[in-house]
Amino acid sequence: MGIYVIVILFMGLSMWVSWRLKSKFKKYSEIPLQSGYTGREIAEMMLADNGIHDVKVISVAGRLTDHYNPADKTVNLSEYVYEARSAAAAAVAAHECGHAVQHARAYSFLKFRSAMVPALSIASRYMQWIILIGIFMLQTTPVPLAIGVALFGLTTIFSFVTLPVEFDASKRALAWISSNNIVTQQELAMSKDALKWAAMTYVVAALGSLATLLYYVSLLMGRRD
Repeated sequence: MGIYVIVILFMGLSMWVSWRLKSKFKKYSEIPLQSGYTGREIAEMMLADNGIHDVKVISVAGRLTDHYNPADKTVNLSEYVYEARSAAAAAVAAHECGHAVQHARAYSFLKFRSAMVPALSIASRYMQWIILIGIFMLQTTPVPLAIGVALFGLTTIFSFVTLPVEFDASKRALAWISSNNIVTQQELAMSKDALKWAAMTYVVAALGSLATLLYYVSLLMGRRD
């Protein structure tokens, strides 16, 4: 029963971390940035400062929908970040540009994660169905579940490879906004806190994926008893 409890705990922890992130983002979004820069301006300055001139900064709908798209070389900032002038906006805008810098510098973990995407897209499309079939057929044959576990293992590896990518992007972001006087020391502390909670969502997701993988492995191994 231990593995079931762990999976449930991670589900609860994930919800709590998500709530904390939204709470922190809301709090730091309401504090005006003394430099007066918008998220868009910060992103454009950071890209230019790193010699990146082929990446566009665009606005996308939603909240916390910010991301960097290496396929079309765009830094996508949510409407709550694009024109905002806050510590939260500065942190998010610079973080997404951190990914653009990684792309331009051929950061190894980003290259590895990008190489996994095609296989992962196929795996995620069929994985849950294969696992479900495997569980129903477990007493007959372990093959379908074993295949499902292997596919889920791929998604778990992807989750862990994502961690250094996210941590490195935040490190680049904080270093740049600090050294270029985009934020004050107090605002820098807020930016660090916001990015810390954003990173925690990835940590919990990776550990939750590992716990779920172990659960499926326990089902597969239990057939041998």
